[in-house]
Amino acid sequence: MRYIFKFPDIGEGLTEGIIIEWYIDKGNTVKVGQSLVKMETDKVVADIPSPREGVVAARYGKVGETIHVGETLVEIDIAGEAAAEAQKTDSEMVDEKGAGVVGTIEVASNNAFLPASDEGTEARPAAAGAVRRKVLATPVARAMAREMNIDINLVTGTGPAGRVMKSDIQNFHASATASKSTVGQADRPAAKELIEVVQMSQIRKSMAKNMLRSKQSTAHMTLFGEPEVSALVAARAKYKEEYKKEEISLTFLPFVIKAVVAALKRHRELNAEMDFEKGNIIYKNYYNIGIAVSTPDGLLVPVIKDADKLSIKDLSKAVAEIAVKARDRKLTFDEMKDGTFTITNYGALGGWFGVPVINYPQVGIMGIGRVNQKPLVVDGEIKVGNVMPLSLSVDHRMVDGAEATEFLNDVAAGIADPLSLIMRQ
Repeated sequence: MRYIFKFPDIGEGLTEGIIIEWYIDKGNTVKVGQSLVKMETDKVVADIPSPREGVVAARYGKVGETIHVGETLVEIDIAGEAAAEAQKTDSEMVDEKGAGVVGTIEVASNNAFLPASDEGTEARPAAAGAVRRKVLATPVARAMAREMNIDINLVTGTGPAGRVMKSDIQNFHASATASKSTVGQADRPAAKELIEVVQMSQIRKSMAKNMLRSKQSTAHMTLFGEPEVSALVAARAKYKEEYKKEEISLTFLPFVIKAVVAALKRHRELNAEMDFEKGNIIYKNYYNIGIAVSTPDGLLVPVIKDADKLSIKDLSKAVAEIAVKARDRKLTFDEMKDGTFTITNYGALGGWFGVPVINYPQVGIMGIGRVNQKPLVVDGEIKVGNVMPLSLSVDHRMVDGAEATEFLNDVAAGIADPLSLIMRQ
């Protein structure tokens, strides 16, 4: 019995991945749980395991190609009672129209389903002059045709029985675009001499979608503060060398995390989430702080879990660890999910104030800038002080201006008096 294994929906809103490495070839025997392929998604690099034991009959996609959720990765031949049992299980997960649930195994036998997809293999042209009441096409091809405003009936299918594949839609669109672009182009310089086209990374795609969703789905409001932090500067200087002996880099960020968590405990509206459709507010009684990390491919936000239970030393270790993992693309899904509030540190790169974009569906994000010396008026006299620029963006649907201001003031007070972060726990 042959089973089609599709790229599964592995959560976190992922819709596609890039093939990094195949672990198996056609004809290999695989066991349940054995890694089939390494995929790069927009958040992590993950191995996709085999759901069944059997012999690999075919695999789809080359290294570097993008595979969407629901597209076929491999076909596996299994035999005996295991095949019959798997057929029974998978048949229960097929809807009334015969389409397999995304990420499950789909049985192709006895004409109960369309023939298995040959996408990625040698194309065979459709029979000439064939009359079809309804065009045969993969779900991905139909969705792509709708997005590109293409009449799928005009596309020649190259799959089994003239089935329209994703590649057929792409080729049809490319051909139509090329024919339009050649008109009036004879006297223009070659495009490659003027521009460079680089494919977007998965991280960049995800970041673009999330930023747009955040702006469209929330009511952004940003407040600014500039606390005097000479006590914080002194505390860091006092313990910096001691931490260094343990190969720990002591920065200002762990202190900011402590101050943010303490403020979140007093202002639960900023540690919450809005379910607008159901009319509910979901308050979180745990404190998982996301830390924005810049990587060559784009921005990632790994999460420090239960930050309220960690010491300054523990937080320093956690910040360093997730930063390295993010840049090396070694983060796991667990390290990327369930954040309740986010901090972005553009001060590390010399930035000052900013207007950070909320990490939806969270309702708040704190931006911290570079500590600067500047003149301050203290008791009627001008003195040199150290200030840390703070930028707080909140979802104004959830957080009122007064609440946001009080939260920002509490964070500023904690940073200005780092000893209080320990004494008031």
